[in-house]
Formats: sequence, structure tokens, C-alpha cells
Amino acid sequence: MFAVIENGSKQYRVAPGQTIKIEKLEGKAGDAVTFDTVLLTVDGENMKLGTPSVAGAQVTGKIVKQGKNDTVIVFKYSSKTRRRKKNGHRQPFTEVEITGIK
Repeated sequence: MFAVIENGSKQYRVAPGQTIKIEKLEGKAGDAVTFDTVLLTVDGENMKLGTPSVAGAQVTGKIVKQGKNDTVIVFKYSSKTRRRKKNGHRQPFTEVEITGIK
């Protein structure tokens, strides 16, 4: 059994027991979270495809941890003008464990 959910303009294929990293959600570790935008559900031979989402379908999970990804270096350089600009960026994420698909 698996489902395809949408969160933060991205789509994720999830199954019960799986842990995924998604865009930052509000909440603390241990809080329950529900995803209502379910695009596809597959249970054995039964498949439900939403237009755009499956009516009445929900994916539940719990927040494992909040964190930040590794640093991404942003370097801007202009030749002949001696202009250099260096920045770093760390994107926040939420790690969620999928507990069930309904």
C-alpha cells in the first residue's frame, strides 16, 4: 500500500512506516500531522487516482524532528569589476514518519 501526497509544491510517494524529509511544518517532535492533498492511493490491485485529489483520503504521520539541511554556498562573481559576494543558505526541513493511509 502506498500513496502520493503533495506538500510545499512537491510530490512524495509514501508508505506506512516510511520516514521522509519535507519542507518545514509547524510543530514539535512527536506531534501528529495530517496530509489531506492525496493525489493517488494504491492498495494491492485497487488504485484511486484523484482529479486533482482523492476525495476522503488522508495520510497521517508524526513529526520525528525539525532541522536544517547542509549549507549551500551561493557565490556571485563579476569579472573585470573585482566584485565578489559569498553567501550561505541552510534550508529548514521537517522529518515525518508516515503512520497510516486512509
